[in-house]
Amino acid sequence: MSAREIIDGVRSGALNYEDALDALTGAPAAETDAALSAALSGEFERLFANGWQPAELHRAVARRGNPIQGRLVADAARDYLRGREPVDERWRDQADGLRTAEGRKPDRIAVLDASLDLLAELRRMPRIEILVPPPGTPLTTVPHHGDQRILDRVRALLAKAESTEFPAEAESYSAKAQELITRYRIEEVTVAAVDVVPFARRVGVDHPYESEKAGLLDAVAVANTCRTVWSQDLGFSTVFGFDTDIDAVELIYTSLLVQANRAMVRDEKNVRKARLKAFRRSFLVAYGVRIGERLRQTVERELTGHDHLLPVLRNREIKVHAALDKAFPRTVRVRGSRVDSLEGWESGRAAADEAELR
Repeated sequence: MSAREIIDGVRSGALNYEDALDALTGAPAAETDAALSAALSGEFERLFANGWQPAELHRAVARRGNPIQGRLVADAARDYLRGREPVDERWRDQADGLRTAEGRKPDRIAVLDASLDLLAELRRMPRIEILVPPPGTPLTTVPHHGDQRILDRVRALLAKAESTEFPAEAESYSAKAQELITRYRIEEVTVAAVDVVPFARRVGVDHPYESEKAGLLDAVAVANTCRTVWSQDLGFSTVFGFDTDIDAVELIYTSLLVQANRAMVRDEKNVRKARLKAFRRSFLVAYGVRIGERLRQTVERELTGHDHLLPVLRNREIKVHAALDKAFPRTVRVRGSRVDSLEGWESGRAAADEAELR
């Protein structure tokens, strides 16, 4: 078989990449490289056209741990921009932001191995919902973004919560961040002239313990009138909500994850190695449950005295559910993670009490 036929076999799934690598090792380099480049370009074009954004695809590939493959995605995203207009600035910013570290150039066999493996992986990746139009397609309305000053203040508060070693300070900073977000939401729904609609955004959830982290993200989302759909095989959750609310969810979730990891490392020092995995999983489950409780308490406290806004907020919530149901008409509720460590559960709840909320 020719190099092109071998590579087409990998792309179609008829040939596994290990056998293809053996067959191509002695093939003419120019013919092999040209055929492999064309096949990868075809898969990248399919995925970019079918909803994958540069940062999302890079993250999904980089999780596999091969830096060569991450570099191939970064190069492909920038190549995809050439000659395609119009371009959504969000898409362009992601492509431009995929900087790869310079290092020793890998040998050709390593590149061939990584490329064939990536080709086999890309062909299995599905179409996903288009949230940002790819280059060369009509632009959609850019989401309404809230007051940048508010978001900057929230970021500053959360950064202080992450950096302090004192639980009471972290609690105070995190509580103030949620209070600011809720007050801004009250101001936003009071201004009838602001015509906003629900949007969706995908948020990456890293391993290990992805399901438990996705649970924490959902707890933060629900407290902020958003909803999530967890796509475990793809390593991300899709968050549905109004744009300013999704901004808040991302900020708070990222900060809480930093605080959770710090507290978990602190508390696991005396846990037996054989029980460490159960401790961490139980810790994160308890942390997410307790964080959800305390976030909702803060929101309810800030909404006290604003009963006239409850119908408006309820209407926004209905719209968020409708947007989710339209994008994912067949979602399935999954069983929550098992709690196998009482010590981890108690430690997780205590850490949540320290981080959120007074």
